[in-house]
Amino acid sequence: MVESGCALVIILGLLSALLSPAVAADYDLPILRGSNQPPAPVVTVGPATFTRWSGFYFGGDFSFNNGTANFSTATAPLVEFALQNTVVQQTFAPSQLQLLGNGAGNAFGGGAFLGYNTQWQDLVVGVEANYTHTSVNAAAATPSTFQIARAFIPPAGNVSSVTLTNAAGRLSLTDYGEARARAGYVLGNFLPYGFVGMVVGMGSYSISTRVDVTCALPSPGECIGYPLSPNSAQSNAIFWGYSVGAGLDWALTPNFFLRGEFDFDQFAPVSNISLSLISGRLGAGLKF
Repeated sequence: MVESGCALVIILGLLSALLSPAVAADYDLPILRGSNQPPAPVVTVGPATFTRWSGFYFGGDFSFNNGTANFSTATAPLVEFALQNTVVQQTFAPSQLQLLGNGAGNAFGGGAFLGYNTQWQDLVVGVEANYTHTSVNAAAATPSTFQIARAFIPPAGNVSSVTLTNAAGRLSLTDYGEARARAGYVLGNFLPYGFVGMVVGMGSYSISTRVDVTCALPSPGECIGYPLSPNSAQSNAIFWGYSVGAGLDWALTPNFFLRGEFDFDQFAPVSNISLSLISGRLGAGLKF
């Protein structure tokens, strides 16, 4: 019993020595330290970064412009004026006969743009004004031998027929500017965007035709003064309309970018001529 007791005392003493901090340090034994353990490291992730597009910018561009003018009703006011106060116009309205169709023209152009952007991370919203100088000419002309003749049996009043010949139309657009609202989404160094706005242009137009009438009775009656060649023309005419399109800006440096753009402009009719314009642009700009 005494030997067993001595052995137990010796074992307990060895265990106490091994668990002491000094021995644990020597033998690299793990020790539970509770709240004295060092805290786990904290990893901080910074905010996402985006190419900066906010602020003012300006630049220049080179464009290709395709214009289409609709002359289908352009001669109506001229024929109506030539047949005013006649029974034939009041009854059969020859002025509504379509003498002309569409005309189209292409031209290169050059211009400039100025704008301001605001930015919320990857969303960019801004306003922009741009100007383009070009020379788009669209003509719708018929050969000199072309004519539309309509006979009236019985006569309308004293008029038995109306003949319309030599119809011609021309429109030229030389300058136009746009005021836009635009929005884009940042994709790396690229900014694809869309825009909508209003457009105002300056140009000229001319329309002409020839109106002749034949009377049923030997007495001239309503045929006095014919044939007539009414025409309408204006230089420095103003065209108004709306503009929609899309483009892509590419930031090559923090302050320099390239641009590609597609633009559609629809102008309200002027003297019964409506003009639509499709433009493609390549340009470059500086932003601040």
